Amino acid sequence: MHLKRYFSVLLALILLVNVPAASASAGPVEEARELIRDYYVEELPDWVLAKPSIKEMVRYLDLYSVYMSAEEFSEFTNAIEQQLVGIGVVLEESENGIRIMSVIPEGPAAAAGLKPGDIIVKADGTSLAGESVQTAISLISGKENTSVTLTFINSETGSLQTITIPRKVIKLPNVESRMLGGNIGYIRLNSFSMNASEDIAASIQKLGPANGWIFDITNNGGGYVSAAQETAGFFPGVTKAFQLRYKGKQAQVYQAIQQPVGFTSPVHILINENSASASEMVSASVKEQKGAVLYGQNTFGKGSMQSLFTLSDQSVLKLTTAKFFSPKGSPVHEIGVAPNIETAAGDELFISHRDQLVSGLKGYRKLPALQNVPVTKTFTVKMNAGMQWDGLKQGDVQLIQLGGGEEDIEAEISDEKTIKVIPRKPLDSKGKYLLIIHPNWKGLNDRKMNEGICLEVTVQ
Repeated sequence: MHLKRYFSVLLALILLVNVPAASASAGPVEEARELIRDYYVEELPDWVLAKPSIKEMVRYLDLYSVYMSAEEFSEFTNAIEQQLVGIGVVLEESENGIRIMSVIPEGPAAAAGLKPGDIIVKADGTSLAGESVQTAISLISGKENTSVTLTFINSETGSLQTITIPRKVIKLPNVESRMLGGNIGYIRLNSFSMNASEDIAASIQKLGPANGWIFDITNNGGGYVSAAQETAGFFPGVTKAFQLRYKGKQAQVYQAIQQPVGFTSPVHILINENSASASEMVSASVKEQKGAVLYGQNTFGKGSMQSLFTLSDQSVLKLTTAKFFSPKGSPVHEIGVAPNIETAAGDELFISHRDQLVSGLKGYRKLPALQNVPVTKTFTVKMNAGMQWDGLKQGDVQLIQLGGGEEDIEAEISDEKTIKVIPRKPLDSKGKYLLIIHPNWKGLNDRKMNEGICLEVTVQ
């Protein structure tokens, strides 16, 4: 199965409740009618509540109120918890079929020996040549513990092979983390799952002390209220999580749940138009309390909360029971959360990382950017006076990929005023970099450099 983000499924801010419905003898329809009357966030006319079925009543509620069978509810919660049924591959279109971009470790496809670069040409005998990824998904995915027979071109041998692979529940990593160049910690949260705060805390501890942090919730469609409340507690100075307004009740402000570890300043949050619900709850709260600087684009604008009610037949009513606001009452619904620093879509991480790096270069002179350099670029640095290059140490010159790590470079001395900075491997096409010259050595006159230098680089 193609493991893409199911944004329409994850567009959720969920409160788990245990509220008794009408008596079981009344049946699910009467249970739902009573719940809608008592808990739905808006007042409803009697003719809506008089509808004979749950689906008909729900049709007149808001977009986020949904009636689900027990099976549909299981799929819904699996999506929030980043669990999907499939074989564990990420796919893209290819001329001859569907190419495997990556294979999820320990998934069925990995166990069967499928590799990135293999091209699936048939699924259960149906040709995938010229078909879309969506068509491939419908043929390769299916119910748990069933199987699919794939015919594929082996990327190493070029031979045509056929293999039968079981479909199983794939647990996707909900938190991705790495240390970026300049010792900037990066943590991406894909969903506000029940264990989100534990995963974030583990990532902070794993990465260790950092010079700054970037918390990425772009394309994060939401999850559980409790996870949002806990996540707010990671940010410096953030004590309040959100404000809820239920039908007919006074607004109530909820506290952030403080965590045993946390982000240290400076902190950035990355958001975009697909950051919704719980993502907006955290963004609005942290922005208002100045716990982080927000980078990206205006968020989706879903400022409502749903509660889950299990009916007597084990079906589930997901019902909008409250609207949420920032702790001070700023609205989110149909408005969204605006970033502090607006960026083009896709540039959030590059610009955030650059700003984190530059903020640590106080007194450095910023030179004009180099545009469209070749991937084999050699950088020539010419000083205005002779230098004692023998004092040059590792780390005095850095080339950091924005959104990535530090490049391995060689510094070659040309003459007393000039050195060449040579990357040991080709730069990434379309990549963005920051070249930094630290003022850590002396001139021939025995005087230390007056200032450091930095400049941005973009690759062809």
